[in-house]
Amino acid sequence: MRVALLGSGRGSNAKAILRAKQNGQLGRADIVGIFCDNPHAPMLKLGPRFGVPAFFLDPGPFKTKFSPEQESVWANTLLSHQVDLVVLAGFMRVVKTPLLNAFKNKIINIHPSLLPLFPGLDGIGQTWRADVNEGGCTVHWVTDEVDGGQHLGQIRVSRENSDTLETFTEKIHAAEHVLLPKIIAELSVL
Repeated sequence: MRVALLGSGRGSNAKAILRAKQNGQLGRADIVGIFCDNPHAPMLKLGPRFGVPAFFLDPGPFKTKFSPEQESVWANTLLSHQVDLVVLAGFMRVVKTPLLNAFKNKIINIHPSLLPLFPGLDGIGQTWRADVNEGGCTVHWVTDEVDGGQHLGQIRVSRENSDTLETFTEKIHAAEHVLLPKIIAELSVL
């Protein structure tokens, strides 16, 4: 299974996936490229470190979405790499047509909350402010409804009295780094 990693920033989820591949824990998945919408993102440096091509692709003029023209460029680029699965790993753009059409039922996302609770931006912050006993992360199929696709897996993270927003965030990110590679490995053998 040929996998593309899409991201916007640090690349901690991408790094966890690349480490899992390096350690033989990604099933039959092969990472064929890192694709980033930010030319200055540290994520792009992961490519040379792990022997995977890393690309900056222009996202267009909008901050949280693509222009239809630029989304077509992204879709065509991924199609040219013969991608079987697109993984949104810290990708901070809403995906619409034509990516959804080009990769129907082939795009997954990691979200930092226990969906369906707290979809959209700042899932961890929303969870924290709701003062609930637990948070976590969810991997789901990407559809035209933001964070509304079928769930593929979740990890629950307890919120302790001693937690700060920072420690709670760290625990959720650690859970993401376990869950996302696990789901990719499972999908690679279907």
